[in-house]
Amino acid sequence: MQYIWFRNKISGRVVLQVKRIVTFGEIMLRLAPKGYTRFVQADCFEATYGGGEANVAVSLANYGMDAAFVTKLPKNEIGQAAINSLRRYGVDTSKIVRGGQRVGIYFIEKGASQRPSKVIYDRAGSAISRADSSDFDWKQILSGADWFHFTGITPALGSNVAAICMDACKAAKEKNITVSCDLNYRKNLWSREEAGRVMGELMPYVDLCIANEEDAYDVFGIKAESTDVYAGKVNHEAYREVAKKLADRFGFEKVAITLRGSISASDNNWAAMLYDGKDYCFSRNYHIHIVDRVGGGDSFGAGLIYALLSGSDSQSALEFAVAASCLKHTIEGDFNHVSVEEVQRLAGGDASGRVQR
Repeated sequence: MQYIWFRNKISGRVVLQVKRIVTFGEIMLRLAPKGYTRFVQADCFEATYGGGEANVAVSLANYGMDAAFVTKLPKNEIGQAAINSLRRYGVDTSKIVRGGQRVGIYFIEKGASQRPSKVIYDRAGSAISRADSSDFDWKQILSGADWFHFTGITPALGSNVAAICMDACKAAKEKNITVSCDLNYRKNLWSREEAGRVMGELMPYVDLCIANEEDAYDVFGIKAESTDVYAGKVNHEAYREVAKKLADRFGFEKVAITLRGSISASDNNWAAMLYDGKDYCFSRNYHIHIVDRVGGGDSFGAGLIYALLSGSDSQSALEFAVAASCLKHTIEGDFNHVSVEEVQRLAGGDASGRVQR
């Protein structure tokens, strides 16, 4: 566990406190052809598990935090396998509701060079998409929590799931729990208009908003000038205004925006910015040769949550988050299998990749 030192305001004694984070969303069965094989070539698929908020929980557990993931999964062997994939990394799965008929699936074909990666969803009718507000007692689930995290993927699963997200956000605010949301717009799940309406209702409960270079425009129509993500052209300075507009509209305490310059499917420039209501922090830029980019944004969010909960200032927290995500791009699967020490080494400037002996 990650213990944080605090001084008791009444007794004056220094005590240890474990930070607890609760995440809510869908974990899916991930089916991928071997290596860079295309779907139409594949004669077998590798089965793993992943999903936005589950990925965040795994990263935080790897960093020593008390991380819990909440969802609904069928009471069968596939549902249990999904739970086991989280438990092996120390994620608390005790609040997962069992029921429903199926686990959602996504197929991923990894791109290379000028051929982009491709994702096909088979998640309609999944257990979490059919869940009801009565399935979750958020006052009990969030008891003792310091942080609650969800993404824009989860309310996109249906109006019923959006209502559950609202219940969770309201319960978190009643308990004075910090709330973060990664906008994560997915055009295959809902329209821009519906995303803007639903997410706009949830945002007043959010303290930290995380977005990529496209989300602010796709969900809320806030566009960065002189930016073309398809040409790999990202005007970093324009995102000052994007972050300020988001914070002013919804009252966010902090806005983080990842800045991906896509050179090809294999090579990206990777950086981010953080606006904390006063200062605009920009991270160093990394040139990444990609092994697997799925989960890259989730690893950034987890890194930011970890660093902020650990007491880092805005610039240090941002550098940790970007370094964590940089490393995730080199790891197969959804989960980010790195330690705090590995992230700190990279954030501190050791990007040589030399053998560690």
